[in-house]
Amino acid sequence: MAGKVYLVGAGPGDPDLITVKGLRCLQEADVILYDRLVNPELLKFAKEGAQLVYCGKLPHYHTMKQETINHFLVKYAKKGYQVVRLKGGDPFVFGRGGEEAEECVKHEVPFEVVPGITSGIAASAYAGIPVTHRGLSKSFAFITGHQASDEAAEHQWYHLANGVDTLCIYMGVSHLPTITKQLIDAGKTPETPIALVHWGTLSDQQTVVGTLETIVELVKEATISNPSMIVIGEVVKLHHRLNWFQEEIVPKLPVVQG
Repeated sequence: MAGKVYLVGAGPGDPDLITVKGLRCLQEADVILYDRLVNPELLKFAKEGAQLVYCGKLPHYHTMKQETINHFLVKYAKKGYQVVRLKGGDPFVFGRGGEEAEECVKHEVPFEVVPGITSGIAASAYAGIPVTHRGLSKSFAFITGHQASDEAAEHQWYHLANGVDTLCIYMGVSHLPTITKQLIDAGKTPETPIALVHWGTLSDQQTVVGTLETIVELVKEATISNPSMIVIGEVVKLHHRLNWFQEEIVPKLPVVQG
């Protein structure tokens, strides 16, 4: 039987937020290659005998290089296995899912993309910050923090600062001083609201709110690190009114079986 690769988004952290289709793929997989930010609770749904392969990456340290992951996806699928590449968030939002899909096409391996809830939306929502809101935000952008110190990207910061209402920045904690400076230099006022949501959607979620001028010191005092989502814009002001998750315990829905 021909194998197939499923690029599955596991969601932002809370295992209840995986899609029904994503969970079904997980339950039927022969091989699961999973990332560091995938909640380990999800691996309990793997069928007996399924092979679990850890592909986690830390900042400045890769357990498995992307080329090796690509090789394994093709190798296992060519053997006739149903292969799940389980990623935190969504496979096509800073998840290198596009690269893995291209590798499948290159080697004529059938694949399918199962979208997941990305942390740019979910972590913000769990902190009571809607990325769009009538009157406050009619546009938002997803940005990688890795480009913060890239001189070639300076013109992009100008357009982001002046043309987009809400900025959601992934993997940007270590570059926070550069990000805030770039945005202020590009025209954002120092009083622009900003929030960092650490471990969004999980029980130990922490949210730090400040302005572009104050946030670096606040984050340092709170010892916030990765993984954290950075949200910038007027919608951050809604956090104190809409902060539903950290103010009450929400009953969990049962995980869909079968």
